[in-house]
Amino acid sequence: MKERRFVRELLESKHRILVLSFVVGIVFLFLLIRLWHLQILSVDDYKIMSENNRLRFVPVAASRGAILDRSGTVLVSNRPSFSLAVIPQEVKDKEALLTLLADLLGLDRADMAERWEKNKSRAKYYPIVLASNITRDHVEIVEENRLRLPGIEIEMKPVREYSSSLLAAHLLGYIGEVSEKELNLTGFEDYNPGDYVGKNGIERALEKELHGNDGGRQLEVDARGRVLRTISESYPTVGNSVVLTIDAALQKEAERAFGDQAGAAVAMDVTNGEVLAFVSNPGFDPSLFSGKLPRDIWQGYLDDKRHPLENKALSGQYPPGSTFKMITALAGLENNIISETSSINCSGSYDLGTSTFKCWNKKGHGNTNLRKSLKESCDVYYYQVGEKLGVDKIAAAAQAFKLGAPLGVELLNERSGLIPTSAWSLKRFGRRWFHGETLPVAIGQGAVLLTPIQLASMTATIANEGTIYRPHLVKRIVDADGKTLKETKSEIIGTASFPKESFRLVKQGLLAVVNEPGGTGSAARQYDVKVAGKTGTSQVVKLRDSKHGTPYQYRDHALFVAFAPFDKPEIAVAVVVEHGEHGGSAAAPIVGRILRAYFDGKKLPRKNAADTINDDDEEDEPDENTVPAAVKKEPRINGAAAHD
Repeated sequence: MKERRFVRELLESKHRILVLSFVVGIVFLFLLIRLWHLQILSVDDYKIMSENNRLRFVPVAASRGAILDRSGTVLVSNRPSFSLAVIPQEVKDKEALLTLLADLLGLDRADMAERWEKNKSRAKYYPIVLASNITRDHVEIVEENRLRLPGIEIEMKPVREYSSSLLAAHLLGYIGEVSEKELNLTGFEDYNPGDYVGKNGIERALEKELHGNDGGRQLEVDARGRVLRTISESYPTVGNSVVLTIDAALQKEAERAFGDQAGAAVAMDVTNGEVLAFVSNPGFDPSLFSGKLPRDIWQGYLDDKRHPLENKALSGQYPPGSTFKMITALAGLENNIISETSSINCSGSYDLGTSTFKCWNKKGHGNTNLRKSLKESCDVYYYQVGEKLGVDKIAAAAQAFKLGAPLGVELLNERSGLIPTSAWSLKRFGRRWFHGETLPVAIGQGAVLLTPIQLASMTATIANEGTIYRPHLVKRIVDADGKTLKETKSEIIGTASFPKESFRLVKQGLLAVVNEPGGTGSAARQYDVKVAGKTGTSQVVKLRDSKHGTPYQYRDHALFVAFAPFDKPEIAVAVVVEHGEHGGSAAAPIVGRILRAYFDGKKLPRKNAADTINDDDEEDEPDENTVPAAVKKEPRINGAAAHD
């Protein structure tokens, strides 16, 4: 009995030992597998984690390239700016740190928290920018409280400095922090949150050239975040600089000529398409957009009826008014509707069916030939020419000048304008083109729309008698050492193939506009240079003047286009004054001042570059020999086209 019990207990003990041995074996096997996983499979991952615990990466932002005018005047450079950044791995209490920063610096806690949250997926040792463009006072406060602010760093980044706050703002553009949406776009793979990027203008269009390549330092730090040594360092590469075609002195004078009026001006080299001045007025201060734009300033821009944030020179679409008569005249000559000697009688209006189309001169211009029709801007002459041509032949002439489509300048958001055709009417409205709709088109009204840069191109093409150059704003791109990397060559994008004699006849009429008695553009006349041009007034709405006067937003736009010298054209200018009412009195004097500045600039030695664009003294009184008295304004007459 005892022997049986002993045997049973022995067997049970062996069983327990076997089970225990099996469990121990499983545990050791698990430990071995885990050790193999740690020592063999994951050695690289843990090595990186170990390095991250003692290493810190400090990015060094590259300076953007400068932007200069055609003669080397610096328009945009860089200045140092400070950013507040945090190293997440060194922060134990995020909420307490944000509260302390908000109390010490007066920064928006919610904004800092949002920035942190958006970048929480990044490596813990990589700095997150909590606030950009902080003041030197903020920097001093951070340094004084360094021990209370674990993980907080001050980064120095270059931001833009504009030689003159408003000069060519729409052309140059501005920079701002790269957005989350932009970071997800192709081409922004090398950008990090907190980096600055061009938002519009040249800054945006040539972002890849201007941006440069960031550098950085790999530092070894102790448990308190103190730097022990530099492990590695890569230096940033300065971005390339951009030399523009514009002349800073001419640009400044063109902007000053507008005063408080809204509008746009484009001056262009007739021989190669280089844009010499590019104005959209009023402007804005691009330096304000590098940081957080004050709410009151932003609201002021939005409330301004003159729309200071709109690039009117590139995106503004206006009825060209009587400036378009040059196109109608060429179409009439091309199709043998008119000739140098043919004439019509203008009695002050023209009847077509049951409609009456009025001339701006209610008394009429009498017997009118081509030269007189341009000089005095007779509407009835072009009503009759347009009726005989039809809208499609007028459109063909306009399209020969590449009107009604973007010209392909370097900036983004160029508008196309509109040249109506019978096919367009059918597609747009589902109906045929009515015969009476052609008459307003013939004088640049109705559905016709052009941008100021298209007006300048059209004028330049007439001046050089048919060669259409692509307008361009970039002259060349140079590296940090001044070596030219790329030079923009003039590009011919088409030819307006009209007979030389047709161009001659139209140009003779344009010369009379400025220089002969009765011409509507005498305010652009120069004492030493022959100027040819054309006035225009484009109707905004059909509205009779009330006894209290027409409200600003309903007044007609004023236009003037010109080229000079007449015998050997060099420069073409187009000016649109929004709600200026009459081209001869509002736009022509501005063109006159631009031309004066251009020709004086050729004669006189240039000022010091900084003086040229930073001179904020009161405007000099115009010389009576260079700026003739403006044409006296005349009121609109019973809904007729306004006096040019």
